[in-house]
Amino acid sequence: MAMTTSHMPRPSFYNSQGIRFSQKPSWFRAQPRTKLNPSVNIKASAGVRKEDIVIVGAGIAGLATAVSLRRLGIGSVVLEQAASLRTGGTSLTLFKNGWRVLDAIGVADTLRGQFLEIQGMAVNSEDGRELRSFKFKDEDQTQEVRAVERRILLETLANELPPETVRFSSKLGKIQSSENGETLLQLTNGTTLLAKIVIGCDGIRSPIAKWMGFSEPKYAGYSAFRGLGVYPDGQPFAANVNYIYGRGLRAGYVPVSPTKVYWFICYNSPSSPGPKITDPALLRKQAKELVNNWPEELIRLIDLSPDETISKTPLVDRWLWPGLSPPASTGKVVLVGDAWHPMTPNLGQGACCALEDSVILTKKLANAIKSGPAAIEGALRAYGEERWPRVFPLTVRANLVGSLLQWDNQLVCSIRNNIVIPKLVRLGPVLEHTNFECEPLKA
Repeated sequence: MAMTTSHMPRPSFYNSQGIRFSQKPSWFRAQPRTKLNPSVNIKASAGVRKEDIVIVGAGIAGLATAVSLRRLGIGSVVLEQAASLRTGGTSLTLFKNGWRVLDAIGVADTLRGQFLEIQGMAVNSEDGRELRSFKFKDEDQTQEVRAVERRILLETLANELPPETVRFSSKLGKIQSSENGETLLQLTNGTTLLAKIVIGCDGIRSPIAKWMGFSEPKYAGYSAFRGLGVYPDGQPFAANVNYIYGRGLRAGYVPVSPTKVYWFICYNSPSSPGPKITDPALLRKQAKELVNNWPEELIRLIDLSPDETISKTPLVDRWLWPGLSPPASTGKVVLVGDAWHPMTPNLGQGACCALEDSVILTKKLANAIKSGPAAIEGALRAYGEERWPRVFPLTVRANLVGSLLQWDNQLVCSIRNNIVIPKLVRLGPVLEHTNFECEPLKA
């Protein structure tokens, strides 16, 4: 995919990638290629490319962090193991906290014009009976909810970066610290980088998180089918999130645009998520079998989904227990988004929290860079200390909500459908976690 630069005034100082700094810190500048420190066990003949900031992973977290840094005049290199942007998958729902970040980094309006604003949500039983409905702005006038295609979000972020910022086919093979406090990154293509700062945005199975001592994410006991129904002549649904709750099984669908509708099905598989399946015909068949007697519009959505949009994934998370889990940073290496705090999608906050991470980290790094190298580690620690009280409770809450919604006991489900949802649930407190203020980033 071709990437274009955004229209920004020509700066007076650039790093080696042609990215400007708001001022010229003497320690944070382009360096010529040098040989390795002899204490590092790598073939000297391979050479080393020195970089100021290396972001590992060109997903939402990685690209948003790179764009945020650029807005403050700081350059970076983004390593992506795939040969192009990973635009697979369907869509994700962004609440107002996600849109505040996209506003701050200057891409929100480009996206708003392409996706419908969701007005409310309706909760139904598997037999089609409406249990409850809400209007978002009745509870919170400032709320903004849109389902956004992942592909378009990634392309929009990438288009804000100068050419060559994202380096494809660059898979991390090994990471190690050097004696001078920098970090050595060996790629499987033979490239070796020496980075002053490394930002791990490499997703749920992050090699960087593993290197830092984090445990593997834990399977939540249920998996999800996802897809994107396409209606060439226009989709028929009102702009609402629609949920359908059964026993140990739930589904939902939400209009994305005038012609596309995102859908999901979550089903219990307590012992194991089962083997990985990539055959779209089999995935479609399995998804339809789960909801065979449910409302017809859901079955039709599955039928109208192109093969490449249908997927099945196990849902996982990682709880960041205080005093037990490693911190978000080690030296000058730090984690952002799913690499640090993978969470189940039950609150729609995975992408939103990754976006929040990106701007908080960027602001702290920008201030530290002006102060010199001694301030960097403190800034990364401060980022982790600020974000932990936000992301840990959300991870736990998302897990608990999922557990409640995946109940399969008949009596419990009856109480949920006839008492809890119709009479006890209030939307305001449910969406309180979407409150997040974020000022525009300006160099």
